Amino acid sequence: MIFTEHRDPRFITVRRGGTLSDANHHLLAMWAADCAEHVLYHFEQAQAQDDRPRNAIDLGRAWARAEIPWAEARIAGGHANGAARDLRGAPRHAAYAAGQAAAVGHVAAHELGAAAYAIKAAQAAATEGNRVDTGRLECEWQRGQLPHEIRELVLDDQRLRNHVCWFAFD
Repeated sequence: MIFTEHRDPRFITVRRGGTLSDANHHLLAMWAADCAEHVLYHFEQAQAQDDRPRNAIDLGRAWARAEIPWAEARIAGGHANGAARDLRGAPRHAAYAAGQAAAVGHVAAHELGAAAYAIKAAQAAATEGNRVDTGRLECEWQRGQLPHEIRELVLDDQRLRNHVCWFAFD
């Protein structure tokens, strides 16, 4: 679960009564796709013939480029989640990251889920003694990819929802 009871208006588009611009919504989707793709190899090594998570990431980006409707990307995100169901560890978390990334067009706040699941994938792939450091490095990499326009928004979101994201952003 990556949502809190109260929906932050900064992650609701202007046309729906929030304050999120379309341009920043698209940037959130691209950043979430980058986070998911960064760890996707964990899934692809385990399930080389299953392209559902990669397709979800690609369609999340296609939505951000206004090439497809959000519903198409969200459906692909559901298929990525399906690819995760029978797996454990890093491959499972990587597929879930892809599913979350594809859903950002539908609900912008899924951006944090993509990032948190990517951190969990990196941690799960690390050796027992390196999991904390690996998670920290993945989080730092993600933050380094943040576009200036959404940086403070995402960093604040990480602080506010860290507790529902397994404290991945500590």
